[in-house]
Amino acid sequence: MTSQATQRTAADTATASDAQAASPPSTSQSAAAAPSPASSAPTGTLSSGMAFMMAAAAGLVVANLYYAQPLAGPIAAAIGLPENLTGLIVTLTQIGYGLGLLFAVPLGDLVENRRLIVIMIGATVVALLAAGLSSTPTPFLIAALAIGVSSTAVQMIVPFAASLAPEESRGRVVGNVMSGLMLGIMLARPAASFIARLSSWHVVFFISAAIMVAVAITLALRLPKRVPQTKLSYPALIASLGTLFMTQPVLRRRAFYQFCQFAAFSLFWTVTPLVLAGPGFNLTQGGIAIFALVGVAGAIASPIAGRLADRGWSKPATAFGILSVAAGFLITHIAPEGSTLALILFGAAAVVIDFGVSMTLVTSQRAIFALGADLRARLNGLFMATFFIGAAMSSAIGAWAFAEGGWLAASMIGLALPVAGFLYFLTEKR
Repeated sequence: MTSQATQRTAADTATASDAQAASPPSTSQSAAAAPSPASSAPTGTLSSGMAFMMAAAAGLVVANLYYAQPLAGPIAAAIGLPENLTGLIVTLTQIGYGLGLLFAVPLGDLVENRRLIVIMIGATVVALLAAGLSSTPTPFLIAALAIGVSSTAVQMIVPFAASLAPEESRGRVVGNVMSGLMLGIMLARPAASFIARLSSWHVVFFISAAIMVAVAITLALRLPKRVPQTKLSYPALIASLGTLFMTQPVLRRRAFYQFCQFAAFSLFWTVTPLVLAGPGFNLTQGGIAIFALVGVAGAIASPIAGRLADRGWSKPATAFGILSVAAGFLITHIAPEGSTLALILFGAAAVVIDFGVSMTLVTSQRAIFALGADLRARLNGLFMATFFIGAAMSSAIGAWAFAEGGWLAASMIGLALPVAGFLYFLTEKR
């Protein structure tokens, strides 16, 4: 595999901040991160078939985080969870995912990657079965937390794919895998609603557990071994996260962009169902589920963004992605609420916002993965954890704003987020 020093000089040439990554690491960074120059899986071993397999695995694993969202009400009623605590069903999964990003994903820089991914997916199987079998609140909530932690396997798959890809096509590979991830996010909710309508919410978890078994077996048989050469204890590995964040300007900048982008994305998808179910549109849950499928079209941005980044165009691609999210919120105000045109424009906004978020996500990961092969798991964990915090905050703020001032208040907050990201983007130097 290309050495860390060589990979640093190959950092994304499309942005000046990315170019800063080409400089040698500071002494403190070297001591804390202690990456070694190589790992056992050589760069350039990723076939198109394996890339598709990893993209599919990413989508199927990440979907576990979202199955319970449209089913929170029926689940709470079935397990005897008080109505005022229904939010814990989703919140604990999110908390678990956040903990996994910070304390499990960095293990990708320390533990053989194939084994680590398979173990994490195995833990997901156990957690899904426990959730499906639960009949009281405590076991289900513990299972929900475990689903969040173990589903961070998806964020081990992405840097693994980047490590297997050659430098000249790394953006394309990351984009393809992230398109699978975005499809998983967007399809999970309607799929869960559909299955639960035909059977029960228990079946959703049992079917996903069976799928995870198949995914784990496939990855165990098909993935190559990749043994990181980082020589750190686990406590030292976690301690190095702070040093990495402070010494990598590319990581900080890209994390802020995506903090704004994903916060806007989360706000949109938290509040829009409330708008569509309201007196203006009066859509049923089935209608809202169908609407959610429209946003899937935005996932086409991921492979496009990867190819643009590989060609050195990540800076204009990033700007376009940020402005797309801002435009998505603006177009929802063109037509009066409740009209057919307004519904069409909401659908267009869903596509545009998802497109913009996918665009900046892939260009950002392409940039941070160029900072060093044996840093990728920790960099990805920090990157994801940063904007995951933004998504969690914006969901709560968006729901509050909608209750206080309707879609106008919520959408103005949604608009302010990409605007803040774009103003920061303008500070990048040539």
